[in-house]
Amino acid sequence: MNKARVIRWTLGISGWVLCLILIFCLEQYYRWEVSNFEARDGQRHTYNIYEGTTIDSLLSMISEDYEISAMADLKWHMRILLFLYPEPGHYEIPPQIGDRELIEKFKYGRQTPVRITWNNFVRTREDLAGKVTTHLLMDSVTLLQLLDSNEYMAQYGFDRETSRCLFIPDTYEVYWNISPDALFKRMLREYNTFWNDERRHKADSIGLTPIEVAIVASIVEGESTNKRELPLIASLYLNRVHKGMHLQACPTIKYALGDFKLKRILNRHLTIDSPYNTYKYPGLPPGPIRCPAPATLDIVLNAPKTNYLYMCASPELNNTHVFSSTFSGHAAAAAQYRHTMDTIHWE
Repeated sequence: MNKARVIRWTLGISGWVLCLILIFCLEQYYRWEVSNFEARDGQRHTYNIYEGTTIDSLLSMISEDYEISAMADLKWHMRILLFLYPEPGHYEIPPQIGDRELIEKFKYGRQTPVRITWNNFVRTREDLAGKVTTHLLMDSVTLLQLLDSNEYMAQYGFDRETSRCLFIPDTYEVYWNISPDALFKRMLREYNTFWNDERRHKADSIGLTPIEVAIVASIVEGESTNKRELPLIASLYLNRVHKGMHLQACPTIKYALGDFKLKRILNRHLTIDSPYNTYKYPGLPPGPIRCPAPATLDIVLNAPKTNYLYMCASPELNNTHVFSSTFSGHAAAAAQYRHTMDTIHWE
């Protein structure tokens, strides 16, 4: 074999070797950076990883939804990145993902935040605890115990009756495994963001604290679903508060009784001995009767000036009220309303 032929053979073999190396490197790069996991349904999938979860159990979980193209490559890449165990948390995985991104996501706890949300229909601490923890690792009992603790809530400026004021209805993004303390601190930041200097000044100008504004707002919401009337209802209750009157708010009776479906408040309902019975005790109740919406808090802060002290549901039963500044005017409207109601058969 002459020298030229040897060179050609050497170059040919070297070329094939280089091609094989290149193919191997490209494949490794593809598995490393582009895709070694492909969702069978082409959709994103989420996983909640608990403390103590092993790599094997993690892969078993993921493999139910994803096709792992090269398990040997994956295990090699895990050794390179010193991946020993996944961090607890809530993770969202795209339909296609490479080893590096997936490994680093679980190794460093790069979670996907979850959304927690509640609205102004949340009335009790039990309701609030259930709503807040629906998508969290934290259980509702733990949160409820803290909401019920005067000692715990005191550090945030609240007590068990006013603890719901801290949780302003909205949608928030938090980590699935957020601790109770971290959750309360987050809610305090949100609370202080809402209760900025301007709103605190408005509250002070009407002689109320932010907590008292929330209590009034919760009663206002309980009185009507007619948004156009809410400013007048707010004005009425502010007038009563400033005069030291009994608020005589029917929604507080429902709260005291724990019967939120009660359609008609009767005299026998007014005898309940509860600090939330605003027919029996003057002034504001000790806490809100629901978590008032931010918009209603602003309605109270910006309530118009009126002389209204009384309100009665319209005898036309059209979800409006008759407002009065005198008791005689109110009595006349109430008599018409009772006449209408007495003609209705109540179960």
